[in-house]
Amino acid sequence: MLTNAPDLPAGPPGHVAVVGTGIIGVCCARALQRDGHRVTLIDRNPLGEGASFGNSSVLATESVVPVATPGIWRQVPKMLLDPLGPLSLRWQYLPQLTPWLLRFLAASRPEAVERISLALQALLDDAIPSYRQLLKDAGAEELLVRRGWIAAYTTEAGLQSYRRLAELQHRRGVEVAELSVAEMRQMEPALTPELAGGFYYPQVAHALDPQRVLLALAELVQRHGGRILRRDVVGFRVAEGRVEAVETTDDSLDCDAVVVAAGAWSKELAKRLGVKVPLDTERGYHLTIPTPGIALSRPVYSTEFGMACTPLASGLRLGGTVELGGPVAAPNWKRAQVLAKRGLQLFPDLDTREASRWMGFRPSLPDSLPVLGPAPRASNAVLAFGHGHLGLTLGARTGRLVADLVAGRPAAIDLAPFAATRF
Repeated sequence: MLTNAPDLPAGPPGHVAVVGTGIIGVCCARALQRDGHRVTLIDRNPLGEGASFGNSSVLATESVVPVATPGIWRQVPKMLLDPLGPLSLRWQYLPQLTPWLLRFLAASRPEAVERISLALQALLDDAIPSYRQLLKDAGAEELLVRRGWIAAYTTEAGLQSYRRLAELQHRRGVEVAELSVAEMRQMEPALTPELAGGFYYPQVAHALDPQRVLLALAELVQRHGGRILRRDVVGFRVAEGRVEAVETTDDSLDCDAVVVAAGAWSKELAKRLGVKVPLDTERGYHLTIPTPGIALSRPVYSTEFGMACTPLASGLRLGGTVELGGPVAAPNWKRAQVLAKRGLQLFPDLDTREASRWMGFRPSLPDSLPVLGPAPRASNAVLAFGHGHLGLTLGARTGRLVADLVAGRPAAIDLAPFAATRF
């Protein structure tokens, strides 16, 4: 039961301003419309050009294991020394990142991993069904397919290490089966025979075009009267513990409630609503290959390489890796070249000559859990950001939970683990 839900005035539904037009913000807007609210979406960037354009397009409902797990502290020296590794850290950003990194390492303790895993399980439950009705309403059901995905390992050490994580997933109810190399290649013949083995997750789904998913849902919001404004939000007008308006560089927008879902740009906005959160950015890269020369039926993932290979309507996307370097530094395009090299290790016949490259920002919190709940100093404000690798996965699910918060209804899950004040 919520004890600190935002307080909309009694009577007819109100006007809700949603800051952020990524997948989280758009899904929140549509869920609020279904409750009868008028919505206005506001973002500094053009619609469809952020992480919702460049992500790996997988609804990773098996991701009940946090990024930080026991023993990850041993990888920190390698993170500092190898700028092209699956998980790397830019030296020059270390002073700003150190508080985040210390919290990240604290989240890797066994008892913390168990607690975080339970919270992720609750949040991921119903993630895919939550999208079904949304995409049906948008006339875009064909964009979501469920064929599962394969985790592939090139070394026996990597396979053995992953077995421990698969055991935790199994305890959380995730359907997972270990595969031999022959079984993997029967499912995906393009895979190299030089593998140690892998795992199959039959319940995982993926989108054939993540940008089209976002644009279809945004169009649905607009068909139902929602507005989308390109503005730079700089703060809020707050009186007597309530947000009365969203302030932008151009104007002031009166509202009855506000949702902050601005992804990597949410930190300062949350601060203006009374809470400091250790939000930082994971810089992710992708290559999208229109004519890859191979065919995949489902995504293939490698934790050894930090890379997902996803078949899209536009070709094959090689996406992933984590670079901790902040939102300002220029891209290190050598990391995109590494994706091509790793792709060839998994798929010897892959043709990467026509690949296009991209870099974007995942909004990341050190304990792998998003912020999802009321702002502490504004009774009609909701915070919904920091989804890390699970932004696309949790879009529709987050929208429904945010609508519950704005309406003052009991949420479907306990939101205490996601409180902004947990830090």
